[in-house]
Amino acid sequence: MRSSVRNLALNDGEEGSDSTPLLRGSPRTEAAPVCCSARYNLAVLAFFGFFVLYALRVNLSVALVEMIDVNTTVSDNRTSKECADHSAPINVLPNQTGKRYHWDAETQGWILGSFFYGYILTQIPGGYIASKVGGKLLLGFGILGTAVLTLFTPVAADLGAVPLIVLRALEGLGEGVTFPAMHAMWSSWAPPLERSKLLSISYAGAQLGTVISLPLSGIICYYMDWTYVFYFFGVVGIFWFILWIWLVSNTPETHKTISHYEKEYILSSLRNQLSSQKSVPWIPILKSLPLGAIVVAHFSYNWTFYTLLTLLPTYMKEILRFDVQENGFLSAVPYFGCWLCMILSGQVADNLRAKWNFSTICVRTLFSLIGMIGPAVFLVAAGFIGCDYSLAVAFLTISTTLGGFCSSGFSINHLDIAPSYAGILLGITNTFATIPGMVGPVIAKSLTPNNTVREWQTVFYIAAGINVFGAIFFTLFAKGEVQSWALDDYHGHRN
Repeated sequence: MRSSVRNLALNDGEEGSDSTPLLRGSPRTEAAPVCCSARYNLAVLAFFGFFVLYALRVNLSVALVEMIDVNTTVSDNRTSKECADHSAPINVLPNQTGKRYHWDAETQGWILGSFFYGYILTQIPGGYIASKVGGKLLLGFGILGTAVLTLFTPVAADLGAVPLIVLRALEGLGEGVTFPAMHAMWSSWAPPLERSKLLSISYAGAQLGTVISLPLSGIICYYMDWTYVFYFFGVVGIFWFILWIWLVSNTPETHKTISHYEKEYILSSLRNQLSSQKSVPWIPILKSLPLGAIVVAHFSYNWTFYTLLTLLPTYMKEILRFDVQENGFLSAVPYFGCWLCMILSGQVADNLRAKWNFSTICVRTLFSLIGMIGPAVFLVAAGFIGCDYSLAVAFLTISTTLGGFCSSGFSINHLDIAPSYAGILLGITNTFATIPGMVGPVIAKSLTPNNTVREWQTVFYIAAGINVFGAIFFTLFAKGEVQSWALDDYHGHRN
């Protein structure tokens, strides 16, 4: 039985087996040690970089709740009366020194979504530039620019909603280059059988950034005022930039302290996967169905992810009636589960490939199915439990946690099908995947005019349905092979 499963797993795409040097040929290259290695040091520094990145992105979700004048919320009649206020009395009164603004629900939706209007513009340019000059400076200055702009958020808010929307869009421009730049760096740094581990470590920082920044933003709002949320995370971002520029190199060849053995191990493992073509094969890229499968999966997953990322604090306050301090902690719980799942799934995915000889496509589709259909089921369930606070938090946590499996699924499939152009491919897929961040919060706000449980059920149903469709589409059309157009010997006669 075990042998039949392995044989099925080895049937991978149009080439028939993984075209990976570490999976083919004899003898197999011995992996360089993990401890103190340059590639894992890069993963750790990237981890903290994406930690900062998402802290800068999501802190507004909590702070905005405190930036709005309570009379505006009352006049809009948006606070749900279906669930009783169950918050325990707190002896310390919340700080009320921060300014409050009379922004209606529609304006709040535009403020939350404005980040993505800048974010979508720099995805493909970021991937292209990173493929030409490397991702180190692009990623570093992208986060630095976002951090500096974050420091000016209170000033922009004081000037009005429009300046704040413009500022958030500019922050999106800076963050838009970061994921394509990191993918471009991993195309030179990540051995094929360590991709899931290395990328899951680095990108898991985004989840932990959410985990830490949501409750910490709530605490800062409660005991100080909302302006300090932006000052604190802005300074942290600048400090990270200094470490990144000092310690990181674009490629193993240019790293000053990497061991000769580790450098040879990385270079030999990637030798048959990278292309030396100077021109980007744009037409084959845009016609590639495997890339289209990633686009659909990425779009679908992000619809749920961004809807919850931007509106979960609002749901916690307006429906489940948690105060700002509880709100921050409970909004973060689902992302803590996702962070753990990302780390563990990366280890499991690479072990399935290295030790059990599962094919790349088998692992990518399996993890994508779990990471998209699982969240859809529990998201729908969360809409049915009404005011059961414990179950609501539990279902939302399970839903977001299972989404962590996608980090070893479609999220890194760009590196499987075209490692030389991984940054560009991620720029393309992330461009489409940014659309849910732009329209999702606006649609969700428009669907919940009275903030009732039934209205939020509709929001959850839509997200779940899109997730299931994306999972099925990816399963049908994804590939695990390096595509012919991504190699040196491509002559344009096949895709």
